[in-house]
Amino acid sequence: MTEHLMNTYARLPVAFVRGEGAWLWDEAGKRYLDALSGVAVCGLGHAHPAVAQAVCQQAQTLIHTSNIYRMPMQERLAADLCQLSGLDQVFFCNSGAEANEAAIKLARLYGHEVRQVAEPKILVFDGSFHGRTLATLSATGNRKIQQGFEPLVSGFVRSPYNDLAAVEALARANPDIVAVLVEPVQGEGGVRLPSAGFLPGLRELCDRHGWLLMLDEVQTGMGRTGQFFGFQHYAGLRPDVMTLAKGLGNGVPIGALLARVEVARLFVPGKHGSTFGGGQLAIAAAQAVLDTMRAEQLPARAERTGASLRHKLRQRLAGILDVKEIRGQGLMLGIELGRPAASIVQRALDRGVLINVTAERVIRLLPPLIFTEEQADLLVETLGTLLEEGL
Repeated sequence: MTEHLMNTYARLPVAFVRGEGAWLWDEAGKRYLDALSGVAVCGLGHAHPAVAQAVCQQAQTLIHTSNIYRMPMQERLAADLCQLSGLDQVFFCNSGAEANEAAIKLARLYGHEVRQVAEPKILVFDGSFHGRTLATLSATGNRKIQQGFEPLVSGFVRSPYNDLAAVEALARANPDIVAVLVEPVQGEGGVRLPSAGFLPGLRELCDRHGWLLMLDEVQTGMGRTGQFFGFQHYAGLRPDVMTLAKGLGNGVPIGALLARVEVARLFVPGKHGSTFGGGQLAIAAAQAVLDTMRAEQLPARAERTGASLRHKLRQRLAGILDVKEIRGQGLMLGIELGRPAASIVQRALDRGVLINVTAERVIRLLPPLIFTEEQADLLVETLGTLLEEGL
């Protein structure tokens, strides 16, 4: 019965009707281990009691009033996010693409009003993914998903990822650059981690040239990498702007743009807005997520479980010729293979495990932060068996 849906997704032949923790059940009652968590969304797992209670209670109380009026719930969540990140002010929206779109607009305002640049440019990176709105699509470093949507939005300068020398060369050649937009770990690009000096080096270059350092933490944020935010793996590093979404609402759509006050003040009434952004229902869910993550120290748990999972994968997959590298940070892991591996997704589904493949040949694993060692063992053994069978 999909004939009335636009064909924008290559959907797998399964429909889930119930979830609990890291498990999902389909219409026939078959159970699946979810090692993807809605693509890094359900960090607390499915049907988490605290989130369910918060959403239920809020739905019975008040769902929407619009941003014309104060929302004390928004103010509390914003204060908590600022306290955790070291940033100063928050704009709430509905998705990661919207958060990145807002960051692009903020960078252009900064370029015009602070740097006095007539046509400000933002430096972005090959292999990046920032969203599917027209501006975030233009910023994304994947020509394949841009095709057919030309003319793309101008104002972006592209550099190889993890190459500070290339960024320095582009700085000399492009005096109109005013900001850098970068993922601390490239997710859609194949779970690519930068060298230890890359983000600190970008921070230094931004300080030297008067650029904004804008971190797309849509996938890396909210405990995914073993810290609340990916940049917190680097002592003393703080961005000027950061975007969040995915794990912030555990499945309830919400995004956020955070910034230093000197930058955030450029957004005044009339410059940006959102009808649904930061509505009461989404805020209630996000507050429950944040409170649970802090109370249960889930970022630290993700760090431990992720390290253990990488170790187990390296042991189990050693000697399998198709496996080229196992990498990751926290519970954001990639298994790079020697050839395209799209077929393994369906084969894993048949065995009751949910994974996906990105960049054609990287098995991407994004388990919920509440993943247990027993569940990790099941995942490792399933993947080992599948890869031994061949691609």
